[in-house]
Amino acid sequence: MAVIHDVMPAFELFQPESTADVVTLLDRYSPDAWVMAGGMDSFDWLKDRIKRPRVVIDLSRVAELRGIKERDGGLEIGAATTLTEIVRHPQVREKFMLLAEAAELVASPQIRNQGTLGGNVSQDTRCWYYRAGWTCYRAGGNICYADTPTAINREHAILEADRCVAVNPSDTAPALIALDAQMVIASARGQRVIGAEEFFIGPGTDITRMTVLAPDELLTAIRIPATWAGAQFYFEKVRDRNVWDFPLLNVASATTYMGGRIERTRIVVNAAAARPLRLHAVEAAVIGQPRSEATAERAGQIAIQGAQELRYNGYKIPLMRNLVKRAIRGQRGDT
Repeated sequence: MAVIHDVMPAFELFQPESTADVVTLLDRYSPDAWVMAGGMDSFDWLKDRIKRPRVVIDLSRVAELRGIKERDGGLEIGAATTLTEIVRHPQVREKFMLLAEAAELVASPQIRNQGTLGGNVSQDTRCWYYRAGWTCYRAGGNICYADTPTAINREHAILEADRCVAVNPSDTAPALIALDAQMVIASARGQRVIGAEEFFIGPGTDITRMTVLAPDELLTAIRIPATWAGAQFYFEKVRDRNVWDFPLLNVASATTYMGGRIERTRIVVNAAAARPLRLHAVEAAVIGQPRSEATAERAGQIAIQGAQELRYNGYKIPLMRNLVKRAIRGQRGDT
């Protein structure tokens, strides 16, 4: 008898046309509901039969969740806006090129045409033990298979490991934190707005989730304030393949200068931990300093303090140091 692969489990499909209807459905069916935007992460889970929701809520008909508009000198981006729209939008490119650069490095053009900003920041970790259905800590078990003597853990965490060593795979997440973005979240209880830095959580907070979103909540929009409009930006992603690959590490920074010295800056790395990490100690160390090799060297050394390698991911420590150095210098290089 032939073995059939990629057959999704049965579920009830809803295709609401308003945010209010989505929230009502989530209130009624969570935690057995699955929200699907572009479907890039959702279909992987469903086809592998690892996630078996009773209800899938398709956001493709909710027009109010898409689009980019001005807001108080900044921008408000609907969570279901595609990555391609963000890359091409003239105001994003003019004011917040950092986000456009990050979005343009996500996967391939075909995936960016379908994938959404909300989906990119809400996707689950790509740890293959977890996604293959192993009963690890994140899946409700009592072991981290990626942190054992024989584990394959080349892509895993070097910082903030707490039982789980999986990492956040988003490219746009560090850019949004660097831009001081705010995440707008709706539920039957009303609306709440939190900073992008607080939106992402590590295993020490909740080992089963990567964001603060509760099962009955919906990310509706991302607001980018005018604070960093027109700043000097830097984004770099290191990956195994040029397209269609997740970051081994990435870095995003926004910086302003006064008199040739760093006036203010935000520096964020991702794929180093289960959440994007804003490097507060690095930022504090470089304020008031010139953009120089000495400043970059000091920043790189501070960035990797506390980093711990696993069996196969020791390369991430010098890689992270060098990415931070290049972000301070504002140019790519060999070190």
